[in-house]
Amino acid sequence: MIKKIATLLISLAVALAIAIDGYLLFFKKGDAENVATDSNVNSQSGSSTSQTSSISNSSSSSSSGSGYQDGIYTGKSASMRWGNVQVKVTISNGKITKVQTIKYPTDNPHDQQVNSSVLPTYEDEAVKNNSSKIQSVSGATETWKGFTKSLQSALNKAES
Repeated sequence: MIKKIATLLISLAVALAIAIDGYLLFFKKGDAENVATDSNVNSQSGSSTSQTSSISNSSSSSSSGSGYQDGIYTGKSASMRWGNVQVKVTISNGKITKVQTIKYPTDNPHDQQVNSSVLPTYEDEAVKNNSSKIQSVSGATETWKGFTKSLQSALNKAES
């Protein structure tokens, strides 16, 4: 009887260790993929991204601290499974003061419902974090991928 209980406890411990390891591996792998594929997505979108990408500086003064120059920057349109996402970022005093999603999928009611609820959250998080490093909302991972890639593209322009 003791042998069966010990075996069960060891099995549970191993299963828990595997689950934790898989969880950590999944999230670390996702972060590495986002960095590695950022340039791939931008290059795959081809001429349509170069047409939609623009920079509009309202001020040429340098920022202090974050490395962002004040102005309004439009990120490249980022391709994702359900369509494209593109954002516009306003930088003031070297910090993100406003993020606006100017292009996102609206082809079906599900897309409209998901995007109308998560995009304001992503925009607020980007302003709060002063970065493109924001958390994904469950059920809107594809939108998050496109949003963060376009946001990072705009922030890269703001650093120049």
